Amino acid sequence: MKIRSSALIGLGAVGMVYGRRLFDAYGSGLSVIAGGERGRVLRERGAVLNGEAFFPRVVAPEETEFHPDLLLVAVKNYQLDEAMEDIKNAVGENTLILPLLNGITAKDALQMRFPDNRVFYGLSLYIDAIRTEEGVVNSADGIVRFGDEKNTPPAPEVLAVREYLEAAGIKTEVCPDMVLTVWKKWMLNVGCNQVSAVTGARYGDLMRLESNRVLFHEAMMEALALARALDIGLTEADVAAFEEDMKTFSPDSKTSMLQDVEAKRKTEADSFGGVAVELGKRLGVPTPVNFVLYHAVKALEGRR
Repeated sequence: MKIRSSALIGLGAVGMVYGRRLFDAYGSGLSVIAGGERGRVLRERGAVLNGEAFFPRVVAPEETEFHPDLLLVAVKNYQLDEAMEDIKNAVGENTLILPLLNGITAKDALQMRFPDNRVFYGLSLYIDAIRTEEGVVNSADGIVRFGDEKNTPPAPEVLAVREYLEAAGIKTEVCPDMVLTVWKKWMLNVGCNQVSAVTGARYGDLMRLESNRVLFHEAMMEALALARALDIGLTEADVAAFEEDMKTFSPDSKTSMLQDVEAKRKTEADSFGGVAVELGKRLGVPTPVNFVLYHAVKALEGRR
């Protein structure tokens, strides 16, 4: 199998970075699905990464003859319902769907909406990109981890997507257990995104200040308890590894949730602390730290 065409929905920080790489490699082989005012602005002004505009082919959601081999979904979780409506005409019989959303719920939501299509697990990790009024500024592309639930060995479709992305300069990793991989990223987000949003801490201050370290650690430990209740193989070693990893992040960079709070945008709190609290209720696992962090972020969001 070979991927010959791709489409992207969502030109936030993640979508912009990978969209540019795909555009540079494949030109009109990449399309961006965007309707209404978003589509008009994109056609007229282009997409701007690091101060440079590029002009991908724009496909309206109403188009019914366009069916890419690969469709990347890079919207925020709270935009997913709208995005699924926008891509429904583009999803053909053989279209592969790769979500690059935070959290642990996007794959299931997409699979439920498109039950006859192959929907992978996927995420972007270690990307350093900031949305501004002019576009997106990024200094590190990070890595895309993706695949089926189990990849021992990877299926031909997974290998085809990996080849397509790698040829565009997008670093990838196909993990043996993608459920575990997605939960690891979610555990990190539950900790660092919420704490940074509430305290205003950049990456450097998340580990430098003891109070931030405590909140970061305890929020992740609650996510770990939820994973154990569901027999997902997270361990305390994973928590410790993330705490070490944080020391390697650019100290002046900000989490996506802190960026959203500062820009007075809607946050993904419902997909982080909100999911943790709801799972805790269902599984009988206490989540007091996530309860407080979630409601604190929602209070900040409500000030919009």
